[in-house]
Amino acid sequence: MAREYPIENVRNIGIAAHIDAGKTTTTERILFYTGKKHKIGAVDDGTAEMDWMVQERERGVTITAAATTCFWREHAIHLIDTPGHVDFTVEVERSLRVLDGAIALFCAVGGVEPQSETVWHQAERYRVPRIVFVNKMDRIGANYARVLEMMKAQLGANPLPLQLPIGEGTNFAGVIDLVTQKAMRWDTADQGQTYSESEIPSEFQEEVEQARETLFESVAVEDEILLEKYLSGEEITHDELWAAVRAATLSGALVPVLCGSSLKNQGVQPLLDAVIDFLPSPVDVPPIEGTLPHPTSNTARAKRKEDATSEENKITRPADDTAPFSALAFKVASHPTVDKLVYCRVYSGTLRRGESVYNVRSEKRERINRILQMHANKEAVADAAYAGDIVALVGLKDTKTGDTVTDAKEPILLESITFPEPVISIAIEPERASDADALEETLEKLMDEDPTFTVGIDKETGQRIISGMGELHLEILTDRMVREFGVNARVSKLQVAYRETISSVAEARGTHIHKTDEAGIYGDVLLTVEPLARDEGFQFDDNTDETQIPRQYIPFIEKALEGAMGTGPRIGYPMQDVKVTLTDGSYHPTDSSEVAFEAAAALAFENAVRKANPLLLEPIMQIHITVPDEHVGKVIGDLNSRRAHISESLTQDASETGRASRLTQDIINAAIPLSETFQYTTRLRSMTQGRGAFTLEFSHYEVVPESLAPGAKPIGSV
Repeated sequence: MAREYPIENVRNIGIAAHIDAGKTTTTERILFYTGKKHKIGAVDDGTAEMDWMVQERERGVTITAAATTCFWREHAIHLIDTPGHVDFTVEVERSLRVLDGAIALFCAVGGVEPQSETVWHQAERYRVPRIVFVNKMDRIGANYARVLEMMKAQLGANPLPLQLPIGEGTNFAGVIDLVTQKAMRWDTADQGQTYSESEIPSEFQEEVEQARETLFESVAVEDEILLEKYLSGEEITHDELWAAVRAATLSGALVPVLCGSSLKNQGVQPLLDAVIDFLPSPVDVPPIEGTLPHPTSNTARAKRKEDATSEENKITRPADDTAPFSALAFKVASHPTVDKLVYCRVYSGTLRRGESVYNVRSEKRERINRILQMHANKEAVADAAYAGDIVALVGLKDTKTGDTVTDAKEPILLESITFPEPVISIAIEPERASDADALEETLEKLMDEDPTFTVGIDKETGQRIISGMGELHLEILTDRMVREFGVNARVSKLQVAYRETISSVAEARGTHIHKTDEAGIYGDVLLTVEPLARDEGFQFDDNTDETQIPRQYIPFIEKALEGAMGTGPRIGYPMQDVKVTLTDGSYHPTDSSEVAFEAAAALAFENAVRKANPLLLEPIMQIHITVPDEHVGKVIGDLNSRRAHISESLTQDASETGRASRLTQDIINAAIPLSETFQYTTRLRSMTQGRGAFTLEFSHYEVVPESLAPGAKPIGSV
């Protein structure tokens, strides 16, 4: 069975933005206007199709990235609606990793908000071309020009407005297309399915002329042929202009900007046109790059590290149905009738139902039982998946997020997905002994789905500890345990996920020498530990030679040291920012073994870090607070009492937002220890009569003041 649409007519896109910018509302309109659904759903009344989880509908926020396929102008659009809340940044990260293009959604009132910046930089990292939709133009305080300026100042972007709004706020009545020079107004009687085009209102003529001049000049600068025509006064045709805008969008030189109000059903069809006209198909982006996979045995480990960086080891796969099959698993999801679904982006080749694929990480073959095209939590069975497709596969029991599945005869290892470390923890235990097995199984499934959710055991208490990205993250997960998996569990209060490090250089020897009647055990190493800059992680250097320690034992020493980093000397939190240098050692020709050198290395490391003045580190969050002007003093005073460092306090007055002065608000940006933010939602509401709002995002780790860092028990627990 051949593909339904040529690959040039495929768009893999996502919608990403700050929380409450209107992502899900915009997605609902896209589904309605493309004919995917026959009734518009609403976030506020819990009928949004892409927010299918019970928790999403209750809270009115997107928690999990939902995928669907819709059709516009004979193109297939694979669309992912991503969460805006920073606790669920994993969903955005893995979605952007596999998308070819993105719609960045900005609120016309809030403009470029903190999570908008985070998403933008994530897209920059993955070189994802973007178009921008300035939503909520009907809101009081909407300011299109201000959003464009914020894009330049805060994102370093080069916005290219293709439209101007007809009025703003309560006066918003449609948009002006700068190319066709027509005013577009949507019919409210049919929920915006049709719109009319008319002449530009006279009061906008001068503004349109200036904007058109800027538009043609900006595009001409990016294209030598158009620049010559522009400078010589020749007419630039619509097709020439559109081709140049598309090329500049794909290169990242320009970012087309459109505007509208998704809630009021205005401006969505031109946005769909822009997706087709300016965002890339799978063949418009460079071929996916990977490396030749190597066995994962310890003996091959050091060589694999060297090979991964060598140019001759790199290979590519074109977006071609006839190329060897390769795909990246970017999401794992539980399913009520099958073991699990594995969402994959197919980069090359064709996969048919019943065929087997090779998992490079596990070095196992797995058979594909079913191929599904997803629409939120609904599915349609497909016979095959082609290059450029985003599908859910059934049968990949051992596949995890970030794994490469490929043709066994011509394998490739694609770059995996990196996720942030969890920063907050709670203890969890089953309500009854009979729930223990079910809880264990559920935690395994949740970890499989969410790489930022981890489970560990407290060595002192024996309690099971679950960790995540924030209060809401853990709250949602524990709620899912009860509702979705039917597991009853008790949870403790929140506890900060601290880290440990060292502050000085130290040296220690570790020996593991035993003699028995039958055989001997001999391992001897000398290590030096030294601190690294913050967030540098772990580094290992080997300064020994074959006469001191045979080469086959070095990978096992490094493995033991990486394991030892999991338990710090002060309280037992994981360590970071430590460099270990192997400086000396000795071996026995018959009694030495891998196990002996692992034990010796772990002992030497423990002795060394205890002598290196260990420190406790705490996670520092970036907090962004929006607060009415009359309450800003109380909020800043409270932040100071919470050890916050305020970096910026801005007032949005009437001249900036168009709001009345009584609605003037302040924006406060600060760095604050995570331990000082528990129950902050309640505190902020109390101080601002319910009108304050904030977002939190992990920033970095800092040393805990010694007066707040007792060494006998975890601090920051509440």
